Amino acid sequence: MAQSLRTYLELLKKERPNELKVITREVDPIHEISGLTEKLQKQGQFPALLFKNVKGSSLPVLINLHASFDRLALAEGAKDLLDMEENQVERENNPKEPKQVDVKASPVKEVIMADNDVNLANFPFTHKNELDAGRYISAGVTIMRDRNGKINMGMYRHQIQGPKQLGIMINPANHGAHILHDYEDAGEPCPVAIVVGHHPCFYMSAVAKVPPGEEINLAGSLMGEPLEVTQGETVDLPIPAHAEIVIEGYVHPHERHQEGTFGEWPGYYNKEGECTYVRVTAITMRKDAICQDLLNAHPEHNILGAVPRMGSLLRGVRAVTPNVIAVNLPWSGGCRSFCYISMKKRAEGEPTQAAFAAMAIEPNIKHTIIVDEDIDVFNETEVLWALAMRFQADRDMKIIPNAMGAHLNPSAYGYDRLTWGNMETKLIMDATKPLPPFKFAPRAQVKPDVVDRLNPADYLEDWK
Repeated sequence: MAQSLRTYLELLKKERPNELKVITREVDPIHEISGLTEKLQKQGQFPALLFKNVKGSSLPVLINLHASFDRLALAEGAKDLLDMEENQVERENNPKEPKQVDVKASPVKEVIMADNDVNLANFPFTHKNELDAGRYISAGVTIMRDRNGKINMGMYRHQIQGPKQLGIMINPANHGAHILHDYEDAGEPCPVAIVVGHHPCFYMSAVAKVPPGEEINLAGSLMGEPLEVTQGETVDLPIPAHAEIVIEGYVHPHERHQEGTFGEWPGYYNKEGECTYVRVTAITMRKDAICQDLLNAHPEHNILGAVPRMGSLLRGVRAVTPNVIAVNLPWSGGCRSFCYISMKKRAEGEPTQAAFAAMAIEPNIKHTIIVDEDIDVFNETEVLWALAMRFQADRDMKIIPNAMGAHLNPSAYGYDRLTWGNMETKLIMDATKPLPPFKFAPRAQVKPDVVDRLNPADYLEDWK
């Protein structure tokens, strides 16, 4: 059976049955679904939630599926976060091209709506954060074809602006923004297909920092089999055959509509004004489609973006400095703004090169800390300890102003530094020890071979 959202949910029920909660009570898609999700998060609980009875729609809503590193590891068949990172590197290096299948073998074509049958209001898309401009599709993967024929996939925000109108706001640094600009410069409409509901690996591939056109191949590699696709109804684009819902349409040149505000990954409302939008031309779906959602400006938003980015960063940074051990985009930086890199340093200056590579791959990175191989980058206390003990600001810090950064960060600035924009000041902190012949104090620790061979259960009767 081809991988899909449903095959993953079955795996989740089998392996982690307590992490998928089904709610049968009627709920309102306006604030109530997101409200319960946030309530649970404030209690330290992050289950995936499947709402079976949503007011105004016959379709269920699934939210918070990606709010756990362990659930994403399960999707990839990895045992932990470092294993996921290495797994991502391996699979990015071994892409699988999509497999074309017949419409009859495509569940996403069980229901086809076009012309007067198209009405976005019939779907249980939710209003999540208090000041969001309205109902949004925030778990949509947008498929586009650039003017050179390469297929691009990315996750953007989509505001419901009318029965057949859907906003599309894209980070200027993303490939999708360049594709839209190229079509607009040519005076041509840009075809798009927005996929709502699929396997977590499909979503992770759309967020990964891979070269243009490789996302769709990465989807197959992460899932362990080629992504099955079929032909669009009104757009010449590959449509994932086992998706839940697909919205087709066109972005027309020079057409704009008021969009935003919207809660974004930094945890703030951001970016509103005139923006491009999609004229919807068709919607296809399964008969019993699950309307997958994502809670923006909350853990699910950040975690889904972190895992594939870390794999892409590790792959890209190793291409410059092969002795890099691991990369982490920690929660403290919204899984975007801070980057911790560990490496076995062989030459002075290598840490700076690694930081440059990371910031070139991921423009959202603002502060980069590089540490030695004895520091666990997934343990923030260790990283900060290295910063305290191995770093001196006058010698080990580099400041880079006016660099392209996170345009959604509320502290980002424009050219004149007085207005909001898409530039940030980057900071590189080298917390690695100097190489010989300089002598640096050895780290105090118990004899490692003794620690390795001891089992606490042999000493403590109540050890678990």
